[in-house]
Amino acid sequence: MAATIPGYADARQAAERLNVTVQHVYNLNSSRDDFPTPIYVGRTPLWPVERLDAWREAHPKRGDEPT
Repeated sequence: MAATIPGYADARQAAERLNVTVQHVYNLNSSRDDFPTPIYVGRTPLWPVERLDAWREAHPKRGDEPT
């Protein structure tokens, strides 16, 4: 079991938080300049949850926009 760092999410947790797949998290990380930059613990990327939440708020999923 991986150790957790409070305030940070691994790829699986980030995917759950953003309501996307794990692969989509990695795709966003490599293709979007405005996606939060992870820190690395060994080879494991960890994203700050506050920045993930702020990014999601600024980029709502299709169909999630306010009416």
